[in-house]
Amino acid sequence: MIVGDLLHLDDLDIRLAWGTPELLARQITGVTSTDLQDPARYLQPGELVLTGLVWWQPEDSSAALRFATALRSARVAALMAGEGTHGAVPASLAEACRTHGIPLLAVPAGTSFRAVTDRVYLRLWGGLQAGVQDAAAIPEAARRELAGLIDSGAQAADVLAHAVSRLGVPACSVSTTGGRVIAEPPAAAAAAPADRAAATGSGSSAGAGTGTGTALPVGPQENSPFDGWLLHGGPAAEGAATPMLRGLADLLAPLAARAHAEAAARRLAAGRLLGLLAADGPADLAEALAACGLPAEGPLVGVAARIDGGPDDWAAYALAEALHPLGVPFAAGTDPAGRTAALVAAPAARVAERLRRARPGLQARLTGRRGLRAGVGPASPAAAGPLRAALVQARYVLAGAAGPIGSTAELDSLAGLLRGIPPEVTAAFHARLLAPLAAHDRENAVSLLGTLTVFLDHDGSWARTAESLHIHVNTVHYRIRRIEELTGRNLARLQDRLDLRAALLCAPAGR
Repeated sequence: MIVGDLLHLDDLDIRLAWGTPELLARQITGVTSTDLQDPARYLQPGELVLTGLVWWQPEDSSAALRFATALRSARVAALMAGEGTHGAVPASLAEACRTHGIPLLAVPAGTSFRAVTDRVYLRLWGGLQAGVQDAAAIPEAARRELAGLIDSGAQAADVLAHAVSRLGVPACSVSTTGGRVIAEPPAAAAAAPADRAAATGSGSSAGAGTGTGTALPVGPQENSPFDGWLLHGGPAAEGAATPMLRGLADLLAPLAARAHAEAAARRLAAGRLLGLLAADGPADLAEALAACGLPAEGPLVGVAARIDGGPDDWAAYALAEALHPLGVPFAAGTDPAGRTAALVAAPAARVAERLRRARPGLQARLTGRRGLRAGVGPASPAAAGPLRAALVQARYVLAGAAGPIGSTAELDSLAGLLRGIPPEVTAAFHARLLAPLAAHDRENAVSLLGTLTVFLDHDGSWARTAESLHIHVNTVHYRIRRIEELTGRNLARLQDRLDLRAALLCAPAGR
């Protein structure tokens, strides 16, 4: 498929904003949706890039050029910009694309990116299947039947069940690379949810054959480790059945392409909603909430996530994989600042429990030192102010949770509250209040920091502190007076005790 073909897709009304015949002849290898200001590291050469222009602001004269520069560095095929956010494609973006030789196409407000990506993926994979030898292993009549089912909008489970019964291949299943079941044999689907949840750490099953036997890629494999599709044949599918399974995988590719297109559209819609919430001031969220399928009144739970050492948007893919089994509306995406978040129409405790169950399976897909972390905020009404507050709390928990999955429900202590403060701030606070004691301890055998810790742990009891340290109570009195002299604090006052307790809790890691 070439860029120029996009101008002739039926009913989409895509227009050329700028481009030359030579540029319109570029081949398209894939589709990526983004609203990041600098998406270069997430793009592949030859991709069609879709953007809703959430990142563009009229007062930033250099934004369009920076964005186009990022696209050129990634050697993308073309840019497709939606007119829904600003009413038209900005002239500065057209000029930037002209400068860097990037064909620019405009998508009218009435055309969804989902429709565009769906059509492009189906064209790409339809052409790819024509040259696949293993497709010949599928009888022509069966291929026509399966293609007819797919064209009619049948679900993957129905297509797979028909293929298994029609072709006589061993029972097989389809899952995402993240482990979420897409389609499985009727016998597996009828298993009790508790039994299926016990089969995997993520709380979902990939059906018969998952984890053993043949696992073949189905359709486009996306830029994250989580949402590609796999066809699992199981041990019984080895040998003579393998070519037929490869042919089946190729026949199922349009379904995977359609699912990827829908997921990309959902991420883009979520990014627009998160962009509105990232901006200061009031915002009318009705249209953005509806585009994400979220209830207009709420309540919605805010979730923040990141993958340490991994690309920003991988966390959005991971969140979607984790939240799907809840069976409730949710929107997971990345805002213009590159922060991943989700809004979920489910109780906060249920969301946190689902993320904890899903994380081991998702974490297993990550390599090196990459680690998936998430923070769950409180439920709030579906209004700009409360949702912003919920996301702020979720990001605070994400920054300071003791484990990989944290929740604001766990912010019930001073220690928990302090964990969300940047370590540079807490380290400075610790040093500001306790540096004199640390200096004393370096020069003396007696630890005043240790004495202070024990004294506060025993609620300021002289007798219990003396007993714990195995010293006379008069010695405790002497040490406390020395602590007060060095810190300028009075340990008879509750406020000073709280300050020093907080300073002790702010000790840098390892001390």
